[in-house]
Amino acid sequence: MRVLFNGASAIRPKTGVGHTTANLHRALTTAFPNETFWLYPGERIRHTAAKLFKPKPRPTGAISPPKPANPSAIKRLTLKVARSGYAAHFRAAATFGKFDLYHEPNLVPFRVSIPTVVTVHDLSVILFPEWHPADRVKRYEQAFARGIEAASHVLVDSHAVRSEALRVLGLAPERVTTVPCGIDPNFRPQSRDEVNAVRARLDLPARYLLYVGTVEPRKNLTTLLRAYCDLPGYVRAECPLILGGSWGWKSEPERTLFEEEARHRGVRYLGYVADEDLPGLYAGAEALFYPSHYEGFGLPPVEMMACGGAAVVSTAAAVREVVGTAAPLLDPNDLPAWRESMRQTIIDPASLAHFRTAGIANAKRFTWENAARQTHSVYQAVLGNTSGGRSTRAAA
Repeated sequence: MRVLFNGASAIRPKTGVGHTTANLHRALTTAFPNETFWLYPGERIRHTAAKLFKPKPRPTGAISPPKPANPSAIKRLTLKVARSGYAAHFRAAATFGKFDLYHEPNLVPFRVSIPTVVTVHDLSVILFPEWHPADRVKRYEQAFARGIEAASHVLVDSHAVRSEALRVLGLAPERVTTVPCGIDPNFRPQSRDEVNAVRARLDLPARYLLYVGTVEPRKNLTTLLRAYCDLPGYVRAECPLILGGSWGWKSEPERTLFEEEARHRGVRYLGYVADEDLPGLYAGAEALFYPSHYEGFGLPPVEMMACGGAAVVSTAAAVREVVGTAAPLLDPNDLPAWRESMRQTIIDPASLAHFRTAGIANAKRFTWENAARQTHSVYQAVLGNTSGGRSTRAAA
């Protein structure tokens, strides 16, 4: 089997989709060494691009600017030209590479003449367009539906998203398979020395609450910041709130709240956290607070659990699904509940002891080896359903 695997999302400094793309590809090549999973655009180009996109070093706690809600006309034109060139080169690779199947791990597939498998991580652009930049919504309206309709099969990260795909996209159940994300083996209980090394490197306090994730509307960080700021001063003094993650689209309200109030009340912004620092950052925290309105899976809470920490999460359907009974669940809009949970965690760290133990066991359910084997089974089924392993069905 020869699979063309689009690795564009794994080139840039990686967030959720980039990590899942890289980890799934690595697991496939490990589990099935006699088959080909070609990570487009190839090793040399990806290494060159990775150097170009490498984030500039900045001091711990430096404030990076949020992404603009509407990019400039020049930037939009540049992106359009870049996408067109990328698409043309990708189609050429698909045409002349003698591949059996194309896997698009990031929502919108290119139009090619071989069977296509698409991973849909979430449907937030369709369900909540107000959370996304206008140009992104427009692109999805133009290409997403056509791409999904033409795809041979659709993968989703959770049963919650699968239900949405069946309901919103009108897909037949046999065309959609749930393949949960895995957790990188680096996320494991950390030794005291490992935690202390990260604490020293990032200049972290002895105790802190933690949020990890890109700052964007659906993450609901405003509720978390207001809840923390409402705590009595003597409680906040015991345990600051640390934010790990880049400013994302439409994050101006969160940025304003942080600068004008939260940072004066014990909230500290780390910015983008390097992969090697994340396990120690998780393990050193009293708890991770994850108030997201909507997710397709929710990696940070499960990563926190894998590191032996406790996560307090929202009742968003996919998050509730992946944490099971191993985390307290709070309504994302219930600010007093988030405030009380943070207060209780600070004054009585032992109150979450049960969830720390349960979380380790829960996280073990999610491995990239399992994800690779389930994905490979879908590949086999798709190729078995096409004449001679080939199809002229095209994706948008």
